Amino acid sequence: MAVNAKKVAVYVVVVFALYVIITDPAKAADYVQIGFQGISDAAQALGDFATWVADGGK
Repeated sequence: MAVNAKKVAVYVVVVFALYVIITDPAKAADYVQIGFQGISDAAQALGDFATWVADGGK
């Protein structure tokens, strides 16, 4: 049952993504930019944390 739910969820996400891309490409580009900005911010935070740990937590 969980496998079917997972397949349905993936299908819904793919259909939604295609719908947004087709109906409003500018908004889709904004969503991609927001996603990459979030990933970049998370990587920066992890790097800052690793530097803090390497410096002995000071």
